[in-house]
Amino acid sequence: MINKALLQKRFTKQALSYDEFANVQKKMAHHLLMLLKDVHLGEQGVIRILEIGCGTGYLTERLLQRYPHCQITAVDFAPGMIETARKKVNDQRATFICGDAEEMEFNHSYHLIISNATFQWFNQLEITIRKLFEALHTGGKIYFSTFGNLTFHELHSSFKQAQEQLLTTKKHTLGQSFFSLDVLAYICKSSLESYPIQMKYEEIHEIETFATVRDFLTSIKKIGANNSNQEAYCMNPSLFKEMIRNYECNYRIGNSIKATYHCLYFSVSSE
Repeated sequence: MINKALLQKRFTKQALSYDEFANVQKKMAHHLLMLLKDVHLGEQGVIRILEIGCGTGYLTERLLQRYPHCQITAVDFAPGMIETARKKVNDQRATFICGDAEEMEFNHSYHLIISNATFQWFNQLEITIRKLFEALHTGGKIYFSTFGNLTFHELHSSFKQAQEQLLTTKKHTLGQSFFSLDVLAYICKSSLESYPIQMKYEEIHEIETFATVRDFLTSIKKIGANNSNQEAYCMNPSLFKEMIRNYECNYRIGNSIKATYHCLYFSVSSE
């Protein structure tokens, strides 16, 4: 279970440094735009877009460039992110709202609902997917990206190995767990089982390299995406040191260490 108050605090704190460190999230945004390249949205009039988890407005800006006749409602639950996005995106076609998409009610219908690297923070995923689908205009589409279960597998394996080496009796997991592509597809289908839908999905592995494991961990912290589970776990220094040693021994590329981002992409539309 995600501690939303803690997550909100962390994203707000790191809003100004987010764009500097969110390299993979930017790649994911561009891949969503690529998937939308040949997709027809709406009629001849205004295209209404709902963006969930707009962050600093990186994807918002590019949607405005792509769709000259659009109106975007951009939502994020971190006040610092919304403040940064409003300053960056000076466009009357975009309306920024600070709120939690899981708790909000949407009173309008949208031709496109899009979300980049946000669905992993939902605590009620099935309910939220259904609510968003019900907010679609006739013929509307949902496009979203999120992270899969192989994200940071190097970190998780190194941590598990360190626990075994130090004979840790009470086993913990490190940070949040993510769904596999097939499990997430099943969740989407089951949440929308009463609707005729078309769904496509794919996965891409993005590899980032860092000089040290500590640099990698700092990059996660600088985008506010460090552990925000309700069951917070404080690692003791010896376990942390052993984990880093394992990581740097087992997952090195030349003079750098690698970190895998398992990126999942989904599109859902009504038949």
